[in-house]
Amino acid sequence: MNKGWYWVPSLYFAEGLPYVIVITVSAIMYKNLGVSNADIAFYTSWFYLPWVIKPLWSPFVDLMKTKRWWIVTMQTLLGAGFASIALFLPGGLFFQSTIAIFWLLAFASATHDIAADGFYMLAQDEEQQSFFVGVRNIFYRIAMVVGQGLIVMAAGLLNRCLGDMRMAWCLVFVAIAVLMLSLAIYHRFALPKVSENNVGRSIVQTKDVFITFFKKKEIVVAMLFILTFRLGEAQLSKMASPFLLDDISAGGLGMNNEQVGFIYGTVGVIALLLGGLLGGVAASRNGLKRWLWPMVMAMNVPNLVYVFLAMVQPSNFAVVCSCVAVEQLGYGFGFTAFTLYLIHFSQGEYKTAHYALCTGFMALGMMLPGMISGYVEQYLGYAHFFVYVLVCCIPGMLVVPLIYRELKS
Repeated sequence: MNKGWYWVPSLYFAEGLPYVIVITVSAIMYKNLGVSNADIAFYTSWFYLPWVIKPLWSPFVDLMKTKRWWIVTMQTLLGAGFASIALFLPGGLFFQSTIAIFWLLAFASATHDIAADGFYMLAQDEEQQSFFVGVRNIFYRIAMVVGQGLIVMAAGLLNRCLGDMRMAWCLVFVAIAVLMLSLAIYHRFALPKVSENNVGRSIVQTKDVFITFFKKKEIVVAMLFILTFRLGEAQLSKMASPFLLDDISAGGLGMNNEQVGFIYGTVGVIALLLGGLLGGVAASRNGLKRWLWPMVMAMNVPNLVYVFLAMVQPSNFAVVCSCVAVEQLGYGFGFTAFTLYLIHFSQGEYKTAHYALCTGFMALGMMLPGMISGYVEQYLGYAHFFVYVLVCCIPGMLVVPLIYRELKS
């Protein structure tokens, strides 16, 4: 039996779970606890910052200690951090204290990503890496289901039993802490010991990575595309869950945690995966240039379903599930174009490092618009906010013709 089965699935589950909790679940928790949409969007958008600047400190992770050490240490810190969330939630300053802890968790999670992805390549040969690439993606997505689905639903069910939403989330974070600490202990023994001598990039190489990246002839167009393509989605994603949870009188759909967890943790994830699969198959057959415009439209046009939901406020759960599934299916299909373009732009001597820089700018493109989304929603109301999201899709679409000319057929 390939020894990768002992650690690859659990490692990528441990990589995905903290990310989804910090970026997505935190916003749902704060909404449950009565925090305003403006504060939720502004402060939780800052959690993207460690992923924005991740390329800056990844060389130091390479050069200091081993990746195995970083993995176990970060998982231990993540477990301790989640336990701290549970500890501070009952306090009067729970929002300020937990925001600070979540930011530290984001930093630890981003560092864990660097170490885990590097260790995956070091501990296996190319054949093993190819064999497990699907496995790692599946277990990363399973973490998404657990985070967006089961954890959110568990908080809702505990609230029904206890009648105390804050205590419900405390118990949930205790369970998450135990899970992360258990994974740290497991990986302390399960991860193979590999030689990591002289595997890191030197500081001189890192400087060259940045210089060659910004000297690429398509850099201006690429930056415009990376920073604007997700302008609408960055704001929609911050307000989607609060919209579903808000009362009908506030313009929302008045759903509970169990319903929202089911929608995003099962229906949404399945639609997202299906869209990504269809996008990959389409692009592999006819190339990115052939599918660029259809994918761009698939990414943006389905946002209309939120305009419909906000204006009609349907009470039928199946209708809401169907609308979210359509939006997630289109997003999964359309995001393929974005990913393939980043790969195309990153080609060259430092393609792995340049791709990491692209993902950092991608996170910046999510962070900055997300910070203002709550204020915009509070000013416009949900219905007009989702129309505004559609307008925000236009700048990215205006850059597409420039991208189209660069691509080969």
